[in-house]
Amino acid sequence: MEDQAHALFGAPFVVVSHGTDPDPILNYGNQAALDLWEMGWEQFTQTPSRHTAEPLNQEERAAMLRIAGQQGYFEGYRGVRIASTGRRFLVEDATVWNVLDPSGRRIGQAATFGHWSFL
Repeated sequence: MEDQAHALFGAPFVVVSHGTDPDPILNYGNQAALDLWEMGWEQFTQTPSRHTAEPLNQEERAAMLRIAGQQGYFEGYRGVRIASTGRRFLVEDATVWNVLDPSGRRIGQAATFGHWSFL
């Protein structure tokens, strides 16, 4: 299990997640995510998930998360995100899914993508 955790953390694609609070805080980001959003672990895991997008793009992001919440996942997402330094990038072909506990209760959402370009 520890080998899998290390492999995921070092993967060449982004994996991020947040909880289910009304304004969820990021609770995981692998090294690719930390590098892309230009944050260390401490800062990343204290950041409201909505702050990964500029205010102009937050409603679009929220709508996609609602759809993922209702159907269990969302594939092919494309949207602009912003790093902690203000650097903007376009995410392409992201997949978002609900994270469930062993009893099937939703405890968060996660996303992964391997394609992005800086704007």
